[in-house]
Amino acid sequence: MITAHDPVLLNEAMEYLDLKRKGTWVDATLGLGGHSAEILKRISPGSDLIGIDADGESLEAARKNIGKRENFRAVKSDFRNITDVLDRTGIKTIAGILYDLGVSSLHFDSPERGFSFSHDGPLDMRIDRDGALTAYQVVNRYSEKDLRRIIRDYGEERMFKRAAAAIIRNRPVETTARLAEIIAGAKKTREKINPATRVFQAVRIEVNGELEAIKESLERVLERIEEKGRIVVISFHSLEDRIVKRFFSRESRDCVCEDKRAACVCGHKRSLKVLTKKPVTPRDEEVSENPRARSSKLRAAEKL
Repeated sequence: MITAHDPVLLNEAMEYLDLKRKGTWVDATLGLGGHSAEILKRISPGSDLIGIDADGESLEAARKNIGKRENFRAVKSDFRNITDVLDRTGIKTIAGILYDLGVSSLHFDSPERGFSFSHDGPLDMRIDRDGALTAYQVVNRYSEKDLRRIIRDYGEERMFKRAAAAIIRNRPVETTARLAEIIAGAKKTREKINPATRVFQAVRIEVNGELEAIKESLERVLERIEEKGRIVVISFHSLEDRIVKRFFSRESRDCVCEDKRAACVCGHKRSLKVLTKKPVTPRDEEVSENPRARSSKLRAAEKL
């Protein structure tokens, strides 16, 4: 059995979810079940939990880690399909939802999944192993223009032109170790992080459509969450956090017209109250015990 790693910002996430209310709760990123196990300990009698994960391997591990529970269902799906998941399970509204974004330690620690430059493996990077697009296809078939775009936009890599050109010159690229070697050779800089970090992030985000999925899921959740229901999101890099911050900011205002000097024509009405003026970050003790928590940020909002 695959054992769960320490869930990030666990107590803070439980506090902001406000699990005292009776209803259906959703863990949109089940992973190995760490957050879900704690939610199940705290929810009131008569409440239940739906756990969603696009990775079948993680889903099965979570089922084993949590055990059979009458008030728990694990569903294989991308969280962007939250509306479909709720419809299939006969749930009209939810009391709250938790997102723990990004990829899990299971993915990084499995060389055959191709997520990490620390282990040599095939260029895969699919969270859902049934997905059509792989990292191999992105690296070896995308045009130089498209490689530049994703490395710049999704990796926030300053040397995106140099990295893209190096990939084109060295095709075909077969493995994660070879891709990391190519990027390191192209950049030739000393950095605190591995030189390939941002390129690997960019390719992974492209393969899994991660940023679009966050936007789509948040918009759909807003339609299904109950009054005073909570949306809690843990992110791990600036691109994720920016999407969440902007969504919460937009939905907490009555008017979203670009020209604030003119009369409002958008008709937008606020639907959320932001609970975290600044993102919640992990305590030093948590970071020392769980280095994965270092870059995590939590934001929360309540449905009006």
